[in-house]
Amino acid sequence: MENKKSLFTLSFICVICVIVNVVTVPHNILSWDVFGYYLYLPLAFIYHDLGATDFSVVEQIVEKYSNTPTFYQGMHMPSGEFVIKYSMGLAFLYLPFFAIGHIIALLSSYPADGFSLPYQYALWIGGIAYTIAGLVLVRKLALKYFNDFVTALILIIIYLGTNYFMNTSFYGQNAMSHNYLFTLYLLFVLITIKWHRATKMKYMVPLGMLAGIIILSRPSEIVCLAIPLLWGVTDLESFTNKIRLLTKNYGQVLVFAGLLLLIGGFQFAYWKAFTGKFLFYTYGINPGEGFEFFTPYVIEVLFSFRKGWLLYTPIMFFALIGMRFLYKQNKGLFIPVLVYFFLNLYIVSCWSTWWYAESFGQRALVPSYALLIIPLGYTLNWIQSNSLLVQRLLFTLLLALGGLNLFQTWQYHKGIIHGSRMSMDYYLSAFGETAVTEDDKKLMLINRSFDGIEQFTNEDEYERKVLQVIDFESLKEEGISMEYAYSGKASFQLNEKEIYSLTSATPFTEVTDHYYAWIRGSVMVYPIIDAKSNPTSFVICFEHNGYSYKYKALDFEKLNLKLNEWNEVTFDYLTPEVRNKQDLLKVYVWHRGTEKIFVDDLKVEVFELKQ
Repeated sequence: MENKKSLFTLSFICVICVIVNVVTVPHNILSWDVFGYYLYLPLAFIYHDLGATDFSVVEQIVEKYSNTPTFYQGMHMPSGEFVIKYSMGLAFLYLPFFAIGHIIALLSSYPADGFSLPYQYALWIGGIAYTIAGLVLVRKLALKYFNDFVTALILIIIYLGTNYFMNTSFYGQNAMSHNYLFTLYLLFVLITIKWHRATKMKYMVPLGMLAGIIILSRPSEIVCLAIPLLWGVTDLESFTNKIRLLTKNYGQVLVFAGLLLLIGGFQFAYWKAFTGKFLFYTYGINPGEGFEFFTPYVIEVLFSFRKGWLLYTPIMFFALIGMRFLYKQNKGLFIPVLVYFFLNLYIVSCWSTWWYAESFGQRALVPSYALLIIPLGYTLNWIQSNSLLVQRLLFTLLLALGGLNLFQTWQYHKGIIHGSRMSMDYYLSAFGETAVTEDDKKLMLINRSFDGIEQFTNEDEYERKVLQVIDFESLKEEGISMEYAYSGKASFQLNEKEIYSLTSATPFTEVTDHYYAWIRGSVMVYPIIDAKSNPTSFVICFEHNGYSYKYKALDFEKLNLKLNEWNEVTFDYLTPEVRNKQDLLKVYVWHRGTEKIFVDDLKVEVFELKQ
């Protein structure tokens, strides 16, 4: 039997994959982001309400299965529909497993509601199948360029030496897009190779379908088109020849483009049906996150203690070093791999929340490993061709870096490495440790609540300063009233016409020079009728380009305010991960009733951690 080493290695790591997935089986895989990716399927095929016009169905599901603490996975439209934030590519990939789960539910005593155990386990097993398929394809691609030993090493390094291990084998992470995209990219590259060896329609059709589903799964993956476009290109002349080749096979190119539009058309049709627009930016639901194309976070993505790719997956330095060997030995692969990698890295780095939520390492770069195995293999070839001393030194280093990845994966599993709160001080204190103290944990980045409930409990650890006081004196604004005043002679009267008080608006750079602060807003309120019949809210939020995010409001009708006297209303607010440091902190009172109410002495205080 040929290539025994890589076959044995593949079998071994597939067994590990299954075992680790079983040991860390998730409580409910249909949770968090996966809930959003998946929601298309039960809404379409079980509830026949793709727009979730009866949103109580979704609320009942979440109440029963605890899929998500908030409905961040979509947005409610003025017409009443609920538009899912994520594009539907993953739903297409989940479809076979959803169907299997549905059949099992129908034939058993489990509810056929789209979320009971048969659906959860079907998707979980489907994720394992995609991981194993991906590993099989890694071996298949590697053997096209490298010997059996190097291929076996590539399999070990990619699975056990990188964050691909955590992001495919623990807690149902295999249902995330990164696992599916990694496998699809490998298939995409293999078919690209076949088409360039024999320019036939039978290869162009699956190539177009794969490109369509990859982009539909995550639109930023449009960079995948650089792979077939630049495959085999080494210089300007070869690029010209490539254009001639595509022109010669224009019929196939049209089929490729048609398949892209056909598959993308499902998303366009969905948006048109429920938003009235063929193109709709669903991530606009949260102005606090988005692409910052002119200020990418490349250094943070690569090297930060919070989520630096090369800090938490240092073994991939060998893949980057391999670009040099790839350039010297196979320029036809060098150009597409390099261009794809840098385009993908740039797009990943442009996302304002570049740490990509709770995860180990830079999970957004996992799909790119499908291409990076090529320069990685060239580095391993170079090591193998060196003296025995160099081989021993570098293979020892590879072993050490792989061991570090496994140990830090275990630390993540045990909660020692946090999924989003790592800082330099905490990383250094936890490095190599099997346990951490509560004092160590204080070195982490500030804990941010997923459910929106925030309590400022350690005020004594912070320095307090007054940012602004609006006393409504010496102002000639509409709404200034002399009828009542808590201090001085004037207050602000809110009524049916004047629904907003004067606003405290301060750029984040003037709020604090730290990465966060606690804000305390306070205002004196004089109600003359019961707040339940004259509702008003005290609001604190941040604003980016005129749109609010991290919006918090304290409703007066929920408070026990005394009539015809001054009441102090106050609440604390943790600043968000600001999208831009020029974003405005805004504090104001919003009147939602029709009768008048008076406010005075609106004060904003800042609490910064003592150094």
